[in-house]
Amino acid sequence: MNNHSGPREACGVFGVYGHPDAARLTYFGLYALQHRGQESAGISVSDGCEVQTYKGMGLVSEVFGHQHLESLKGHLAMGHVRYSTTGSSLFINCQPFVVHHAGLTLAIGHNGNLINTRELRTQLEKDGSIFQSTMDTEIIVHLMAKYLQEGFLNALVKALSKVKGAYSLVMMTKNSLIAARDPNGFRPLCLGQLNGGAYVVASETCALDLIEAKYIRDVEPGEIIVINENGLASYTPFAKVRSNICIFEFIYFARPDSNIFGQNVYRVRKRQGRALAEEYPMDVDFLMPFPDSGNYAALGFSQASKIPFEIGVIRNHYVGRTFIQPSQAMREYGVRIKLNPVKELIDGKRVLIIEDSIIRGTTTRTRVKGIREAGATEVHMLVSCPPHRFPCYYGIDFSTKGELIASKKSVEEIRDFLELDSLGYLSLDGLLRSTKMNREWFCLACFDGNYPLAVDKQFSKYEFEHNKGDSLI
Repeated sequence: MNNHSGPREACGVFGVYGHPDAARLTYFGLYALQHRGQESAGISVSDGCEVQTYKGMGLVSEVFGHQHLESLKGHLAMGHVRYSTTGSSLFINCQPFVVHHAGLTLAIGHNGNLINTRELRTQLEKDGSIFQSTMDTEIIVHLMAKYLQEGFLNALVKALSKVKGAYSLVMMTKNSLIAARDPNGFRPLCLGQLNGGAYVVASETCALDLIEAKYIRDVEPGEIIVINENGLASYTPFAKVRSNICIFEFIYFARPDSNIFGQNVYRVRKRQGRALAEEYPMDVDFLMPFPDSGNYAALGFSQASKIPFEIGVIRNHYVGRTFIQPSQAMREYGVRIKLNPVKELIDGKRVLIIEDSIIRGTTTRTRVKGIREAGATEVHMLVSCPPHRFPCYYGIDFSTKGELIASKKSVEEIRDFLELDSLGYLSLDGLLRSTKMNREWFCLACFDGNYPLAVDKQFSKYEFEHNKGDSLI
């Protein structure tokens, strides 16, 4: 599934305390988390006296050059890669979001999505708050400002007690690194340590691996961690609630070399493939993924079924960002640029495609057409999760329900639309078994519509970008 038509993650966050080249470590950490957001990247760094920030639109490699990292001096840093789930992809919405208030400099990066943004922002504006951006992240900062006279930690606890939704936060002041995870634990966040003793927090363990940090543990749901010259302190100020971790992290978002929620992503995806093989015995010549999304489930299916695994399409790894495309016709060219069928392999064969998910279906349809044109006599598809019928409000930019193909078409109708000989989805039971975790721990709202936190379904990610104030002038 390509990034243009598939679901997109909110963000990746990273922070380090106690290393003389903290900004450069953060740069590498963000590189490892690039899959979580490709719209913008930013780093804030402190030497204990002053906080400096550099950020910009684009990939980590496009935003930062050697000269930027050389100028960001300090032992404490945090960084962010963004895909927008509230607010447009604009420079004003790049993170870290940095504010100066009452002698405090605060930088914040957020992975997730708040669901009571509208009511909180309306009330804050009535109380006199002036917003610089259209991000939900800024809500947290304004709430904290109301309580800062009670001390930083109390202000953070009071602010987070008022927000609802998903947040894995990394924050920093000039002398402290702070990490916080919402009580439901929707998004992953972990804690690690370098050999020299420096602490690291990151969205995924793959970022720890890159900088050779040792994984210590996950930041617990509802936990706040503060790291400074006094060491690491953990606080759990919120009432415990049932966890609602995002199952789609296992299906699509997290990197396969990461461990999240106590499980290795690569192994979970292979088990999804094995579960598919149990549910759908197939009579085909070979199976194939569309790289890279279906690779690991396809491998698991092949090993369980003994059906040969082939790479039937070759991915062009030198394609740049694909969201700047002028027309639907050009988008279809974009799909073909990224993946090209191996005609000599496919011609005259019965082919099974293993895919991780189908969101809108338009890209998948173009790819299936390419397999047909390469000479396949039959084209079948199996998907390693159930149909996505409901939008996500907790930090994944699934489109509105109307754009989710499974919300308006049956499996048979989707099969017809994609021009497949057969189409099957992994059962919810099979998916849950593949995680080897308690099914009660997951948010499954995108499959069953049972939202663990009540949501305003009319809210738009661009809610605050239509200027309503001109009439007041």
